[in-house]
Amino acid sequence: MSRRSRLTTTTYGVLGLLAVRPHSTYELAKAMDRSVGRVWPRAQSKLFEEPKKLVEHGYATARDDAVGRRPRTVYTITRAGRRGLADWLAEPGQGPSLEFEGLVKLIFADHGSRDGALASLARARRWAVEQNAGSIEAGEKFAAAEGGRYAERRATTLLLGAFLTDFYKLVADWADWATGEVEGWPEDISSHRISADRTRKVLERARWSEEEHSG
Repeated sequence: MSRRSRLTTTTYGVLGLLAVRPHSTYELAKAMDRSVGRVWPRAQSKLFEEPKKLVEHGYATARDDAVGRRPRTVYTITRAGRRGLADWLAEPGQGPSLEFEGLVKLIFADHGSRDGALASLARARRWAVEQNAGSIEAGEKFAAAEGGRYAERRATTLLLGAFLTDFYKLVADWADWATGEVEGWPEDISSHRISADRTRKVLERARWSEEEHSG
């Protein structure tokens, strides 16, 4: 007897979208890009597999449909799927994990060039601006809605929007600060030294969590 596929966070992210309304795979891809994919990007790469897993587990049904002459499959959540989603939501989620190629390159910038480091910082800032533009576009739709799905989901999407807004601004502000730092580096980065006081200043900022506990 074959074992059923394991349900992952990606699977439940897709199930959550189906809980909002039925979706075709194409519609799921668009919805992922606007919401879940912003905080769970790995969902994008396995998107086409996940609805089939849900059908396999009885959490969704699939029906053949068409848009004009183009065939498509539309997935709909089942009662079992809603119960499964509720059970998954009842468990606390893990904290964030960070993947940032530009920052990996900056860790080893002393083996490269100052221009290369500045280019990575410029790209990071552009990324923040580009991503934030998408958040503004989505936020305007939710703010303007007087009814329907956008108005119904305004409370939960506010949490996502606020997080992304602050995160993108953090990246942009950090990139501005880091650019000022790197512009002061010599061409031979490996020869550059800074005082321990500079490190201590950042360390003091990191002590916010200790201050919370001591208070």
